[in-house]
Amino acid sequence: MASQELYYVPDGSKWPIIATLALFTSFLGGAVWFNGGDIGKFILLIGLAAVVYMFHGWFKDVIKESLAGKYSKQVDVSFRMGMGWFILSEVMFFAAFFGALYYAREFSIPWLSGEGNGGHNGTHEFLWPAFQAAWP
Repeated sequence: MASQELYYVPDGSKWPIIATLALFTSFLGGAVWFNGGDIGKFILLIGLAAVVYMFHGWFKDVIKESLAGKYSKQVDVSFRMGMGWFILSEVMFFAAFFGALYYAREFSIPWLSGEGNGGHNGTHEFLWPAFQAAWP
C-alpha cells in the first residue's frame, strides 16, 4: 500500500489584501501626479513602499513555511505547475497582443484603403478621401 502524504494548507493570509491596497495606492498616486497634483508623488511613493513591504512579508512567510518542513513533494509540484501555467499565460497574452498588432498592420490597413473589396467599393474615398495606407 502506498502511504499518503499530508497536503499543507496554510492559514488565511493578510498579504493579498495588502497587495490590493498597495497597488491601488500606487495607481492612485501615479494618476494624481500625472494630472498635476502636488501630493501625487508622495502617494505613489507610499504605495510603492507598501508593495515592497508586501513582497518582503509574503516571501518571508513562504520561506519560513518551507524551512519548517511543511511543504511536501505534492506542494512543490503544485508550486512548479502554478509557475508553469503563469508563464504559459504570459506567452499566450503576448502572442495575442502581437498577433492583433500584425493583423492591424497587414490586413486592416489594406482594407481601409479599398484593396479588400477588389477596389470596387468606393466608400472609402467618400469617407476619407486623403487616406494613405501607410503604417507609422
